[in-house]
Amino acid sequence: MSTDLFETPAADAEPAAFADRVLAATLGGMDLVAIHLGRSLGWYQALLDAGPLSSVDLAGRTGTQERYAREWLEQQAVGGWLLVDDGDDDGTVDATRRRYRVAPGAVSVLTDPDSPLHVAPMAGFVMAVCRRIDDLVDAARSGGGVSWSQLGDDARTAQAALNRPLFLDDLPHRIVPSIPELHTALQGGARVADIGTGEGWSSLGLAAAFPEPTFEGFDVDEPSVAAAGRHAADRGLDGRVTFATVDAAELAGSRAGAFDVVMAYECVHDMPDPVSVLAAMRAIARDDGFVLVMDERTADSFSAPADPVERLLYGYSIVCCLPDGLSTPGGVGTGTVMRPSVLAGYATSAGFSRVEVLPVEHEMFRFYRLHL
Repeated sequence: MSTDLFETPAADAEPAAFADRVLAATLGGMDLVAIHLGRSLGWYQALLDAGPLSSVDLAGRTGTQERYAREWLEQQAVGGWLLVDDGDDDGTVDATRRRYRVAPGAVSVLTDPDSPLHVAPMAGFVMAVCRRIDDLVDAARSGGGVSWSQLGDDARTAQAALNRPLFLDDLPHRIVPSIPELHTALQGGARVADIGTGEGWSSLGLAAAFPEPTFEGFDVDEPSVAAAGRHAADRGLDGRVTFATVDAAELAGSRAGAFDVVMAYECVHDMPDPVSVLAAMRAIARDDGFVLVMDERTADSFSAPADPVERLLYGYSIVCCLPDGLSTPGGVGTGTVMRPSVLAGYATSAGFSRVEVLPVEHEMFRFYRLHL
């Protein structure tokens, strides 16, 4: 993540520096709204499929209103997301005749779900949070929380889309091979449990790369599990990858010692009772099994100001992960910023002997092995 775009003001900065930050954030927020509109209404895809297009063409292809399409096209063009093909337009050309196309460098960012640069789904996540702002205010005043299910489809699909390229490419082809014992297990006929699987891309990516293991994904969110099943069928992997709507904490008795590999990707910090889930993960692993947790690469300890990654994690935490964790009565409220020492404490309470930070380099995530 480029840091120069997100510099925090110096301690002795003048008020104008803080005003500039608010204005920049407002501009960014407006861009997110426009990006969400473009994705939701099919405008970007139409421009890619048939562009360059005029506002009349775009509206006709997408079943939308020309005047709205025209304003969006112009907003996207002045922001550099779209290019205008009428290079000699001096402002006098009929606005409905201007033709637009997606800037080449923006294509993967906005529309390619397999690109590691496909961060446009963040716009949908922000829109989902904004819809629940009154609930978040109420929760902060009175207690309780706002769950992932309350945030709705935009938040769920955004989260899955943001991690999809990592799970389909980087995880099986770079990260797992850098962890020798895990790599060896997956090259054989391992039985793998994927805790908090979401839409299943972690299991699907590994299953496509490693043809011998079988994978079972577990999650409490029924729409995510249903989507995971569809993804498996679409990719012809439903014979080796299955998904179930199950609270992982309930697996300890019925599936004790059943799995060679137990993994949990970017979900432990969301859990209202992480110790009980980690204890279940320990119970369902074989005595010589491999237990893997991937979670955010937080700083080791709090300091302020912080780098852009830490700021992003705190942003996610106050609007999503902390409210979700507190939406269950008795939830511990870990939040997104789960530091290594916090996970180690949870793991010790769950019965693990130690936590090893694995030597995997990644900007956003840290990988842990929990030793039985």
